[in-house]
Amino acid sequence: MEKLNHSEVINLLLQLAIILGVARLLAEVMRRLKQPAVVGEILAGVLLGPTLFGRLAPELWGTLFPTSGSSAIVLDGFFQIAVVLLLFIAGLEVELDLVIEQGKKAANISLSALIIPFILGFIGPFMAPEFYGLTDDRNHLVFALFIGTTLSITALPVIARILMDLNIFKTRTGMLIIASAMIIDILGWLIFTVILSMMGSENGHMGLGETIGLTMGFTLAMLTIGRALINKILPWINARLAWPGGLLSLSMALCFLAAAFTEWIGIHAIFGSFIVGIALGDSVHLSERAKEIVHHFINNIFAPLFFVSIGLHVNFIESFNFPLVVVLIITAFVGKVIGGYGGAKISGLSKHDSLAIGFGMNTHGTLEVILGAIALQAGLIENQLFVAIVIMVLVTIIISAPLLKMCIQLGAQAKKDSE
Repeated sequence: MEKLNHSEVINLLLQLAIILGVARLLAEVMRRLKQPAVVGEILAGVLLGPTLFGRLAPELWGTLFPTSGSSAIVLDGFFQIAVVLLLFIAGLEVELDLVIEQGKKAANISLSALIIPFILGFIGPFMAPEFYGLTDDRNHLVFALFIGTTLSITALPVIARILMDLNIFKTRTGMLIIASAMIIDILGWLIFTVILSMMGSENGHMGLGETIGLTMGFTLAMLTIGRALINKILPWINARLAWPGGLLSLSMALCFLAAAFTEWIGIHAIFGSFIVGIALGDSVHLSERAKEIVHHFINNIFAPLFFVSIGLHVNFIESFNFPLVVVLIITAFVGKVIGGYGGAKISGLSKHDSLAIGFGMNTHGTLEVILGAIALQAGLIENQLFVAIVIMVLVTIIISAPLLKMCIQLGAQAKKDSE
């Protein structure tokens, strides 16, 4: 069995130490600037990658972060595990009861905020694929579908953090934004499963129809029978096994098992971990303390590995396409704000509350970056589009909070003036 040699082990350990150290340092800087940690972690990857470190010291960078060899393969394995776990905790954030409770209003907002940006994101790449960097005409439809899906998803973990920071998480507007984002996450990922199948998978033993059928069956089974079984088993785990070790171990085992299954049927492993996260997180027997432990474990160790990896092998200077970045940002803003605003107005909300929901829906984040990374790895998109997606995500994260806060304040002032 081939093993890492002495120098490769040292190199791998140095890579992990540098990645985690720099990511934590920049995450803390962003936290002091009232920005999510993910912004600092992505910037850490830009600094450690060919954009800066590779430009200033190319030989040292090539030695420390080789693109081939055993240590590079092992590090990539860490990145793959990290992205699976990231989608697992994203699933934990989804509360099905909350979605059902918000009912028709959340359905109106989520569908409007999903469909309108999807259409706008689809039209441009479909009509002018060369501008977006498509080089293979065989993937024309899949390419346009991918960009439409990417621009239609709302970053649930990021918007939840923003609402908490603004102290409006438990308000009517906050609950509507969260419930709508949850629905969009679920629908967006179901759409993305189809796109992943259309990209072509490496399993080679299933057709598109079989893959989609098994995906839908797995989703329904996990959110009904699986959810009920988990709810019955958790009390036994909490009572009989060491806490929190037993819960953590079995949760991770279930996450990886589901991820392996969806990877096997031709859908990316992240979809399996996301659905299991929803089923597990919805249980009344999974305490907030347990969720917090899982979040800390993943967010502080594995999440930085993935977000730093984004910049490690992409040159953000050479791949920066200004017109493409501007078009993508404008399309994201117009689609999401109009979609969220329109859905809220249909539901009878005021102008300022509707605008707040529109800007809340325009928060992009983790999922979009993950989608981009998967598409880049699969060869569906080029570096320039991937860089544009990452910049779009960073811009929406940075400006969503102040715009949302402004709308909430204007709404409160208007209500006060009318009394």
